[in-house]
Amino acid sequence: MGLAGVALGILASDAVLQGLSLTATALVETTVVFWLVHIAVQFMALRVLIRQPSVALAGLLAIASTIISLVVVNLIVSGLHISGITTYFWATLIIWVTTALSDTMGQRMIRDRRMDRREERRSR
Repeated sequence: MGLAGVALGILASDAVLQGLSLTATALVETTVVFWLVHIAVQFMALRVLIRQPSVALAGLLAIASTIISLVVVNLIVSGLHISGITTYFWATLIIWVTTALSDTMGQRMIRDRRMDRREERRSR
């Protein structure tokens, strides 16, 4: 999960959802705290809960850690306000989708660069 994907998800949630408000100065703080909490929750859950890795559990873990991160960030960051369960639900989905897309795009860009470098080396 990259910081850019989290920031885009938070900005998209702020733009789309009426029950979520974010001040401009709190965007960076919200993004960093969200990312740190998300990584910590996933690390703890992976160490304690998952013995047999599976795609389904990884997806559920990502959604669960996104919800937990939103709750914690809402409690910590003063410039972020989330009201209502439906807002949490939609914000979770928006942030989850944007981070998944940004991670996929980032991995694809890295893979393409590696392929280009390999082709350059072969052509020399």
